[in-house]
Amino acid sequence: MTAPKRISLSGTNGEIGFHHGVSLKEQIVRQIELYYEMFWNSSKLDREGVHRRAREYKETILKLVPHIHEEIVGIAEGAGVDVLDIVALNVRSEIVLGEFQDGCTSISWKVPDEDGKPIQYLAQNWDWIRPVQENLAIITLSQPGKPTIQMITEAGIVGKIGYNSASVAVLLNALRAAPTDTNKLPIHILLRLCLESNSASEAYSQIERYGAASAQHILLGDMSGAKCLELSPIRNHCISPNDNDFLAHTNHSIENTAIKESSEFPGSKERLARTYEIVKTINPTDLSPQILRETIFSDIENGNFSICASENACQPKWIRIMTLFNIVIRLKEGCQPSAELAFFNDSADWIGPQNIMRL
Repeated sequence: MTAPKRISLSGTNGEIGFHHGVSLKEQIVRQIELYYEMFWNSSKLDREGVHRRAREYKETILKLVPHIHEEIVGIAEGAGVDVLDIVALNVRSEIVLGEFQDGCTSISWKVPDEDGKPIQYLAQNWDWIRPVQENLAIITLSQPGKPTIQMITEAGIVGKIGYNSASVAVLLNALRAAPTDTNKLPIHILLRLCLESNSASEAYSQIERYGAASAQHILLGDMSGAKCLELSPIRNHCISPNDNDFLAHTNHSIENTAIKESSEFPGSKERLARTYEIVKTINPTDLSPQILRETIFSDIENGNFSICASENACQPKWIRIMTLFNIVIRLKEGCQPSAELAFFNDSADWIGPQNIMRL
């Protein structure tokens, strides 16, 4: 694979969006073409149908978070595309809820270092279709009066997985559940608001204030700890770590009874159980990004539905899910937050780290 393009953005939200669009124009155009093909194949939605749904969310974004709307408009202008195409990228999880199968395995673990001081790890494998890999981008985002954001995202999408200079970090797992509510904010917009926050509690208050447009899972943390947030337009629910300060989540609701899943996400429960099984074999005092990658996140038990998933060539190409990257975020008091990214190849037999880079 080609390493994701790395860009730094700053200025007003309009300027940030415009330079995002200019810098990632090629990737954005590919993403739009790719997702419109997926929208049609999964839900028989043509461009007009997608725009009809995107238009409702555009109005909500403009009303609730106008600075994000300004940025989305800037991306469209910079890339030379219709603004509704950029909205569609940012609300793709809501447009065809339950049809996409972007499965992921996320964990958090607070452990002591050699001096007994706590280190908070948040880590996940991100599983999606292989063509998206060439459209990923690593973005450094600086806004006046807000923490600096480091995130890995899909080109054209304003928020996703990463951390900020205030040591707030977010991970994402898709859920397959109804309903949606176009008066609330799409998940990728909520992720961006989390990354603009100065603490995990502030981030959660933003989620509660605006509400989630669809059922999704965010693993949110800072140095005070981490929580699994099972979000729903009906009701949100927080899951706290176990006695070992460990948490894991995959692609099904664990405790939020307001989430009614349309169908079982293949392999999700097995991956969750496997994660808790593997973590018992790890000495917390030895924990490192490398150990997490080599134990939990390289596990291939359960074939195409494993934690580290290979592409299933028997599936239609728009749902051939595989592990595209692993991220391990490290937070420690008195230290700058950091993250390592490991990107995976498309071997049908084994997926191992192809290269490792800092976020």
